Amino acid sequence: MAINLQVFADYCQIHVLDEDSETDLGEVWTEQALLDRLGVARDALVIGTEVNVHVAVSVDLLASEPDGDSTEFDHVVEASLHVPSGRLVVMGCTDYLPEAPRFEAPAGWIRVRASRGNLANAFRADIESDETPETTEQLRLQAWPAPPTDPQIIKRWSQPAA
Repeated sequence: MAINLQVFADYCQIHVLDEDSETDLGEVWTEQALLDRLGVARDALVIGTEVNVHVAVSVDLLASEPDGDSTEFDHVVEASLHVPSGRLVVMGCTDYLPEAPRFEAPAGWIRVRASRGNLANAFRADIESDETPETTEQLRLQAWPAPPTDPQIIKRWSQPAA
């Protein structure tokens, strides 16, 4: 069962991390991470967004890997995440960590699939994109227990030419 949130994607980022993570996520933003819109550390991930406003986020913790449905989304990435605390945090990069939403997750390694949609509409609407559902960027986070493996770009979206 998915939990729906509105998360402020300040600096075009959503953070997904173990509750006890002390990782400096500024260090994961390599040129490749910016291109992939995915920054990966052992116990924290950064999902890049197209907009610097609120994004509609759904979080679904699963018992096993879900079926692939990347055709329904614009940009889909996966990465492994170590969650030793058993508590997963989802937040904007400038949110206050103690008040960020938390989710019970299996302690240990999980796989996170970030599927983003409605990107062209959100990109065109820019700073006003979160004013209507038709222009709001969508991010679905699915997580399930899995051994660590390399990050994967399942589907890549590119911004439209100006």
